[in-house]
Amino acid sequence: MAGPAISAGGTLVIQTAFLGDVVLTTALLDTLAKRHGPVDVLVTPAAVDLVSTLPSVREVLPYDKRGADRGWSGWRRLAATLRSRRYARIYLPHRSFRSAALARAAGAPERIGFDDAPGAWLYSRRVRRRAGGHEADRLLGLATTHRDGAAHIGLELTADDRAAAYAWLAARGIGDGFVAMAPGSIWGTKRWPGFAELVKLVPGRVVVIGGPADRAAAQALLDAAPDRVADASGTVPIRVSAAILERAAVLVTNDSAPLHLASATNTPTVAIFGPTVPAFGFGPRASRAAIVERALPCRPCSSHGPAKCPLGHHRCMREISAATVRDALNELIR
Repeated sequence: MAGPAISAGGTLVIQTAFLGDVVLTTALLDTLAKRHGPVDVLVTPAAVDLVSTLPSVREVLPYDKRGADRGWSGWRRLAATLRSRRYARIYLPHRSFRSAALARAAGAPERIGFDDAPGAWLYSRRVRRRAGGHEADRLLGLATTHRDGAAHIGLELTADDRAAAYAWLAARGIGDGFVAMAPGSIWGTKRWPGFAELVKLVPGRVVVIGGPADRAAAQALLDAAPDRVADASGTVPIRVSAAILERAAVLVTNDSAPLHLASATNTPTVAIFGPTVPAFGFGPRASRAAIVERALPCRPCSSHGPAKCPLGHHRCMREISAATVRDALNELIR
């Protein structure tokens, strides 16, 4: 983690939230780089590859807050590293007290974050966080006043990323125009249980996208159609996953990180929402997208989606039929 001290005046962005949040922060990074020059970014190890190739990023600092850097000793080491770099300003799109405390300990004279963050009193400037609109637009509000839809999120995929995606698909006899599916989520109630049935209704090849934790969910799709389904979850780097999505006809996904990868690659997207709602600001940004959800008085039940349904029925997901999702998929393909 520790590195040589650099000249004062640089900019740091602390975004140690989930992968999808990091993708949605890319518009903010681009805006800040145009104003101050390329920025440094503090992210979790899983997100390093998402931002390491961005032209707006000078250096990526990994913070393994649940692993090697966990606890008070890890926090102190990181704070010392940041302090040695003498940043002029730190932006905090991640509204956590730990991030706010790091920014203060780093000694940056400017610390800019949202006024509703738990550690907002540690900021030198507090920005009102808009209640509505898309999260990418809200995050961009840390740097500029803008209209809805102004935030352009994106990834800087390399020629190697695209070559690796092509090779992975070609090795399995898959050409462009396949259906991608992302059945996983770290939140249990966000996982739609109908993916295996959907595979049976969709002709042609299917590629499963996700992380290592999604392998069990992917196996259900493999079991449903072993001759047509290929599983990329947890086996390819995240930018290669995004490059695979570039070649897909459509992605069907829960409210999870692949949804935002598809927004960054402008892949047509069918997004399935259950315990959460698109009004929270995390819906698809692809130019062609459809949202499938079941209207219920108990929705939304939390900001992220609990591990289990609070009422025990999980109707928000169970009552979305595979045929309904198939029809939305077919409409996008047409």
